[in-house]
Amino acid sequence: MTFLLNILWLIFGGFFSGCLWLLGGAILAVTIVGLPWTMAAWRIAGFVFWPFGREIVDRAEYEGGQDLGGGCVGTALNIIWFVFAGWYIALSHVLIAAAEALTIIGIPFAFKDMQLAALALAPIGKKIVDKP
Repeated sequence: MTFLLNILWLIFGGFFSGCLWLLGGAILAVTIVGLPWTMAAWRIAGFVFWPFGREIVDRAEYEGGQDLGGGCVGTALNIIWFVFAGWYIALSHVLIAAAEALTIIGIPFAFKDMQLAALALAPIGKKIVDKP
């Protein structure tokens, strides 16, 4: 079932959205200042291309310890991200989710877009893993 949902997701906007996340990561990399957020954008792009059967977890909880992306540094990076990019990317995912939720077949896609909205608010310190 997840394979079918992923294929439908790709056809009905997931491929375009994933490409936009890849482009955003490339633009961040070119600016040099955006390098701390480049890998997060590309990680999100991978999730956007194939979201069903995967989940977003806290990296510190998953790996069992703190790293550079957690704690004060991660919080500061997430605040900067939120101000300059996160809030309007999250808003776009919420608006898309609202439109998708109007149809019965769009409800699973709306849930994934809401997960993407939450991830877009604070991507640093998150990890995308396969569901057990």
